[in-house]
Amino acid sequence: MAVAGLAGCGTASGAAPGRQVTELRYQGSVGAVTLPELAADLGYLNGVTLKWIGNTTSGPQDIQAATTGDTDFGGAFDGAIVKLKAANAPIKAVIGYYGVDENSFNGFYVRDGSPIHSARDLIGRKVGMNTLGAHHEAVLQTYLARNGLSDADIKQVTEVVVPPVTTEQSLRAGQIDVGVLGGTLRDKALARGGIHPLFTDYDLLGRFTAGSYVFRTDFIRRNPDTVRTFVAGVAKAIEWTRTQPRDAVIAEYEKILKARGRTEDDSQLRYWKSAGVAGTGGLIA
Repeated sequence: MAVAGLAGCGTASGAAPGRQVTELRYQGSVGAVTLPELAADLGYLNGVTLKWIGNTTSGPQDIQAATTGDTDFGGAFDGAIVKLKAANAPIKAVIGYYGVDENSFNGFYVRDGSPIHSARDLIGRKVGMNTLGAHHEAVLQTYLARNGLSDADIKQVTEVVVPPVTTEQSLRAGQIDVGVLGGTLRDKALARGGIHPLFTDYDLLGRFTAGSYVFRTDFIRRNPDTVRTFVAGVAKAIEWTRTQPRDAVIAEYEKILKARGRTEDDSQLRYWKSAGVAGTGGLIA
């Protein structure tokens, strides 16, 4: 798998010809293993190494860090990437890395007994999500519009930023009326009972790749082989997760988390189900 048009992107800094960067700076995620980290562990990056510089707070923050050069690559919801590119950010999406399917999805949850049963019931209500301008906001806006709400109606639905780890608590305490939950946090919350989905992104949109990794275009121009190696390695890692038994993938993730020694809670890894990426190897059409 290759990235199209690498040689034609960008004009500025990076490695000199013949001296391409082989260490990629990136942000990770607390208690989770990213696909590049998995690719590195499996030996799929072929001489390219990763340098962790900290953990990201959101997709938009992650790609902003790549845009400013604080990191070499970052990942976010594709809509957030489009917005940043529209603001003339010199970035290029190279491979999809997360998505939505029947196993990996995000739900918009309400408390049992809530008066919220439809899109129109959200008028005047608070919806808690991890960040604005990204996946959850786009899905909510699509849901509201598809269910007949006018622009004026949609403006009366309040979106509130709530850290994912406290979304369940905020929902149960009544601080928000709807909370967006996915992955481990969703499964744990459902196991405790008392909440149910108003809708999910999978129910609304079906299976799709939702987010991509980006590099600066000048970095791609000066380091095309490095970026190609990265893309090929991540693509192989995606396919590896599809071909291995779920328990084997979880065991690999647990091994990686333990080896990096950051004193993280690994409990969410046991709830892993899929990367959710549509198509083969995260290919961007």
